[in-house]
Amino acid sequence: LLDAGLCVTVNSDDPAYFGGYLNQNFVETFAALPALGARHAYHLASNSFEASFASEDDRRRWQAALDATFAAA
Repeated sequence: LLDAGLCVTVNSDDPAYFGGYLNQNFVETFAALPALGARHAYHLASNSFEASFASEDDRRRWQAALDATFAAA
C-alpha cells in the first residue's frame, strides 16, 4: 500500500482498552513484515502527521524533526 502511494499509517486505537500502544504496534508491524525497512518507517510516521488533526505548525515541526532524524541515520 505504501508503494502504491496510499497514506498508510500505524496507529493505536484506545490503547488502555486494547493494550496496543503506538511503539509496540510499530515493532509488531515490522516484525510481521520483514520486507519493511527504515524508509517505510519514515513514510508511516510522515503519513501520520499528514493524516492528523494537528495544527499545520505542529505538523511542520514534527516533519522537520523526523527529516533531521532520518537524515542523521
